[in-house]
Amino acid sequence: MGKLLVLLKDYKKESVLAPLFKMLEASFELIVPLVVTAMIDVGIANRDRSYIQRMCLIMVALGLIGLTCSVTAQYFAAKAAAGFGTKLRHRLFAHIQGLSFTEIDQVGTSTLITRMTSDINQVQSAVNMVLRLFLRSPFIVFGAMVMAFTIDFKAALVFAVTIPLLSAVVFGIMAVSIPLYRKVQERLDKVLGITRENLTGARVIRAFHKEEEEKARFEECLESLTFMQNHVGKISAFLNPVTYVIINGATVLLLYTGAVRVNIGALTQGEVVALVNYMSQILVELVKLANLIVLITKAVACGNRVESVLEIESSMPKDTDLPQREWAAGSQRPAETSAGRTPKVQFCHVGLAYQGAGAESLSEIDFSVEEGETVGIIGGTGSGKTSLVHLIPRFYDVTRGEVLVDGKNVKEYPIGELRQKVGIVMQRAVLFQGTIRENLCWGKPDATGDEIDQALRTAQALEVVEGKEGKLDARVEQGGKNFSGGQRQRLTIARALVRKPEILILDDSASALDYATDARLRKAIREMEGSPTVFIVSQRTSSIQHADKIIVLDDGEIAGIGTHGQLLESCEVYREIYESQYKKQ
Repeated sequence: MGKLLVLLKDYKKESVLAPLFKMLEASFELIVPLVVTAMIDVGIANRDRSYIQRMCLIMVALGLIGLTCSVTAQYFAAKAAAGFGTKLRHRLFAHIQGLSFTEIDQVGTSTLITRMTSDINQVQSAVNMVLRLFLRSPFIVFGAMVMAFTIDFKAALVFAVTIPLLSAVVFGIMAVSIPLYRKVQERLDKVLGITRENLTGARVIRAFHKEEEEKARFEECLESLTFMQNHVGKISAFLNPVTYVIINGATVLLLYTGAVRVNIGALTQGEVVALVNYMSQILVELVKLANLIVLITKAVACGNRVESVLEIESSMPKDTDLPQREWAAGSQRPAETSAGRTPKVQFCHVGLAYQGAGAESLSEIDFSVEEGETVGIIGGTGSGKTSLVHLIPRFYDVTRGEVLVDGKNVKEYPIGELRQKVGIVMQRAVLFQGTIRENLCWGKPDATGDEIDQALRTAQALEVVEGKEGKLDARVEQGGKNFSGGQRQRLTIARALVRKPEILILDDSASALDYATDARLRKAIREMEGSPTVFIVSQRTSSIQHADKIIVLDDGEIAGIGTHGQLLESCEVYREIYESQYKKQ
C-alpha cells in the first residue's frame, strides 16, 4: 500500500493544504467551549446582555471561519484523491497491458477487473478521508484533553484514562478486521468471475438449460460473500456502541467530579460545561476516527491487492531482454533455403509448457517457412495449433528451443517491432465499440482510403461495409454485437490486412464463413501485393489443402509435414481428418 502513495507526489500542495485547513478548523472548534464558559461565568452570572451578545457574535464568527476552512480543506482533499485515483488507474492499466498472456492467465480477468474498479475506488475514498480527518480527529482528541487540563487538572484525569482505553478498542478491532476485509475482496472476485462467465456464456447456458444450476452456483458463492461481509460488519459495528459506552461513562464520571469540584469552589459552572463540551467533541471525533479506520482497513487490503498486481514482472519487457546473438563457429545456425535465403520463420526444437502445467503442450516442434509461403496447420482439438502460432508474435515464450523470425530470435526483438511484422486474426472475432473505420485503423492509424478498401476487398468484407448505413462510419456496438459472426470474422481479417503485415496468421478465423467465401478469401490472400508469409490454422482440410506446406499436429507433436497429396499418402492422422470430412472414395 505504501508504494502506491508515491503517486501523491504530484499533489503535494493539496496534500499539505487539506489537513492544514482542517487543523485550522479544529483549532477554532476548540476555542468555542472557552467562549461558552465566558458567556456563562461572566455574561449570565452578571446578567450582562451586551457581553452575551458579543460572545454570540464571536461564536458565529468562529463558525463561519471554521466552515470556510472546512470547505477549502475538502476541495483540496477531493482534488488530491481524484488525481491520485486517476494516476493509479492509468498506471495499473498500462502495467496490465504490458503483461504477457502467461501473467494475465495466472491472475485472472475477473480479479484484474475488481482491482481496476472496486479496489481503486476504495483506496481513492480512503485517501480523501485521510486527508480530511486523519490529522483533524487526533488533534481534536488530544487538543480537547490539553484544554481540559488547563481548566482543571483533577477533572481532566478522566480524559487521561478515557482516551487510551478508546484507542485500545479502536486499534484492536482494526487488527482483527483487516485480514477479514482481504477475504471479503477475494470472495468478491469469485462472484465477479461467475457473473462474467454467465454474461459471456448466456447463450450456451440457455442452450443447455442450465439456468437453475448457474443460479444455484451464483447464490452459493454470493452467500459465502454475504456471510463474510456480515461477519466483518458485525465486528466493525461493535466499535460504535463500545465507544459510546466508554464516552458516556466518562461523561457521567466527569459530571460527578465536576459537581464535587464546583461544590468546594474549585470549578465554576461554565468550566464544567466546557469540560462536558470537550468530552462531547472527543466522542464525535472518535466515532469519526473509528469509521475512518474501518475505511482505512478496507483500503489497505484493497491497496495491497492492487500493489500485488503492480509487482508482477512481465516475462516480456518491451525492450530486448536477450543480447544479440553472435553465431559462433560450429553452433546451430538458421537453416537456409535453396536460394541461400534465411527462412522467414523457423522453429528450432521448440517446447512449450504453460505455467503450472504438468507436461509440455508442444514438444520438439522443428520446421522452417520461407518468405511468401502459405502454411496450413491442422490437428485434432487440443493438439496445440493455437499455442504454436501464438509463439510467433511472442504471446507466450517458449520453454525450450527457439523461434526465429528473419533469422533472429523473437526474444531479441522489441515487442513493438516484432508485432509490427505480424498480423493475427484470433479464433474469437473481437470488434471494439466505435466505427468500422476506427476498428480497421487499429494496426495503421494513418491508413488511406485505398488501403482500407483493398483490405476489405481481400477479406471479402466490402459488402459488409456497403450494406451498412454510413459505410465506414457505421457504428460498431461493444463486442461487435450488431454484426453476425461471419461479418465480424471478415472485418477482423480486414483489420489485420490494413497494415500489410510480413507474416499473417489466420487462427481458425474463417470458421463462420461458407466454403465459397472461404475459397475466395484464400485466393485473394495468395494474390496480395507483397506476398506475406501466411499461417492458416483450420479444422477444415479444404481450407489448407492448397497450402505450400501443411503441418499436422497430434497431441503437441508434429505428426507430419508436406503437401496435401504427400500427407494423404504418408500421414495417418491427416488422412483420418480428411476422410472424416469427405466420403472415402
